[in-house]
Amino acid sequence: MTSSTDRIERQILIEAPRSRVWRALSNAEEFGDWFGMDFKGKTFVAGMPVQGRIIHPGYEHLVCEMLIERIEPERLFSWRWHTGAIDPGVDYSADPTTLVVFELEELDAGTLVHIVETGFDKYPAGAPRERVSPEQQGVGSAVDQHRETCCHGLRLLRTKRCSRARRNETRRRFSPR
Repeated sequence: MTSSTDRIERQILIEAPRSRVWRALSNAEEFGDWFGMDFKGKTFVAGMPVQGRIIHPGYEHLVCEMLIERIEPERLFSWRWHTGAIDPGVDYSADPTTLVVFELEELDAGTLVHIVETGFDKYPAGAPRERVSPEQQGVGSAVDQHRETCCHGLRLLRTKRCSRARRNETRRRFSPR
């Protein structure tokens, strides 16, 4: 059984068809737009690593490397990464990775995305806890911290406010093409 310190779980309701949400997750460039990474010209292939420069202000000097684990069209997308790898002078390759799983569920109101990130308890006791703490790191936490980003394509169920301009931008950018 996985402990509560080993996992982050979030749910996001996206007011769009599952096929559109799937494209935003599985298309590397659209994924990068959502998560603030430059994956232009890249593709996600199960079993293959992919690297993208982080474009979020203040973190442009970092490169994110992900190992794509599973791709089950319109249902599941998962990858491994070194969560919280924020010092470009440190080699994180020997550190454990966390596993991030996005599962899509079609609802009348849109698509419910279940996000689970696990593997935090694998980090050694000497690892800086602020770097790997589920309360402060991980994809679920990133979604919480970037509610404005989520608002332009992904709305957290518990997000209470989203500007009219942002909603209109969302409809324009994420409407089925």
